Amino acid sequence: MSGLPASRSASDGIKRGFLRRCPNCGEGHLFSGYLSVEPSCEACGHENARYPADDGPAYFTILIVGHLVIVPLLCLSFILTWPLAAVLPLSLALVLVSTLALLPLVKGAFIGVQWATRATAVQ
Repeated sequence: MSGLPASRSASDGIKRGFLRRCPNCGEGHLFSGYLSVEPSCEACGHENARYPADDGPAYFTILIVGHLVIVPLLCLSFILTWPLAAVLPLSLALVLVSTLALLPLVKGAFIGVQWATRATAVQ
């Protein structure tokens, strides 16, 4: 593992994680797949697998999608006037796409906050 920065800011961690980059250097990839965390950064060697994300990113993603997608949908009049056969697939597709798009970004930001606060898994 290379030298860690003396001070870590949560905003740097969130920004780097949201961009799916290593929270330590901002250059290496944080994920090896869709949600699989790269065990160590290929650029700086930082051990990214030490930050347990568990269910936190899923809860935050649900919270964000609920506020940004579901609430506006409930305020639009077409929900009440259109047939259920048209509203349901449209709404479900919108929720599904936004959830799947946000989940890796939120997980990266979550790991970035853990990096900034030096919260690691108990071993």
